[in-house]
Amino acid sequence: MCGRLNVTDDPWVRQLALDLGVNLDQTPIQPNRFVRAASEVQIIVEKPGARFLRPATWWLLLERSDNGFKPSKYTSFNTRYDKLNVPRSAGYAPFRESRCVIVAKGFGETEFVQHGKQKVPKHYYDLTAKDGAIAFGGLYRDYYNKQTGEIVTGCSVITLPPHPKLNEIHSKASPLMLPQDDTLNAWLDPYNQDVAMFQHLLQPNIRQTLEATQIDKPSLFNAIAEPILIQADG
Repeated sequence: MCGRLNVTDDPWVRQLALDLGVNLDQTPIQPNRFVRAASEVQIIVEKPGARFLRPATWWLLLERSDNGFKPSKYTSFNTRYDKLNVPRSAGYAPFRESRCVIVAKGFGETEFVQHGKQKVPKHYYDLTAKDGAIAFGGLYRDYYNKQTGEIVTGCSVITLPPHPKLNEIHSKASPLMLPQDDTLNAWLDPYNQDVAMFQHLLQPNIRQTLEATQIDKPSLFNAIAEPILIQADG
């Protein structure tokens, strides 16, 4: 999965957030058609007695800077599924203690090809949930600034092996799209450390029918081909 998310406040996205118990009057969804890696994204977390949207840097590992915290030199906007159960890996503790959900309309993928010594983009695609929204499975970590008392949060999206239906669009990985059932309650429960119950989720699965559109570049979103439908898995 590449570092692009499409967050809207359309009825589907809003309803998914409401179904998860988020008070959107208190914290509205901040739409962003092009959420880049290392930029701010809203995540849904559960603390004792409440669930809410909170801002986070889309980069799990943050390091101290003169102005607080900044993304670490170690790439961490995604956390690979096969690292979740590796002790001392960046995602090991968050997978057990601080999981989150990122509600979005869709995501973007870029396929790269080798050109000499460099990798260059082959194509760009936007993928959006048709008549729905996506609940991405994520992790987060809080960082405390002793000087200001501020808490800053970093987050990541868990990535899985490539999905056969998406292989022509992106052949490297696919995002964890959570089923929109009681799984979400277990996922958000901060006291639930029974990660064995999530192992079946770590296989690629398309939960909602996706509309995939090839675009000229992520910053412009101009379609250069007719969209195709990718049916949800049964």
